[in-house]
Amino acid sequence: MSKPLGPYTPVVRAGDFIIISGQGGLLDGIKVDGGLVPETEQAMKNIESLLATMDATMKDVVKTTCFLTDMEDYARFNTAYVAAFGTHRPSRSCVAVAELPAGFVVEVEAWAYKPL
Repeated sequence: MSKPLGPYTPVVRAGDFIIISGQGGLLDGIKVDGGLVPETEQAMKNIESLLATMDATMKDVVKTTCFLTDMEDYARFNTAYVAAFGTHRPSRSCVAVAELPAGFVVEVEAWAYKPL
């Protein structure tokens, strides 16, 4: 698990909810190469890894917020996003932003519901 880029906690439990801070394509502290698809795949792996620290899985995710620097990437993003969730479909928002930390082109935050 990579160290956060800023002064925040990457995963927090709040009662029955697990909140994952926005994850980008960071692997061992280094941004992955290749642009949108590799970054999305790594962001989703990071979410999965953080969930595991709380004994949760991707199937426990109930809401995501996704940030893209270019909405032209929306279809390709969806393909990588769907691959990470399989048939599970959490509620989701996807918004365009001007810029993301570390030069990421995508960031995904997640909320999971996992009763204590």
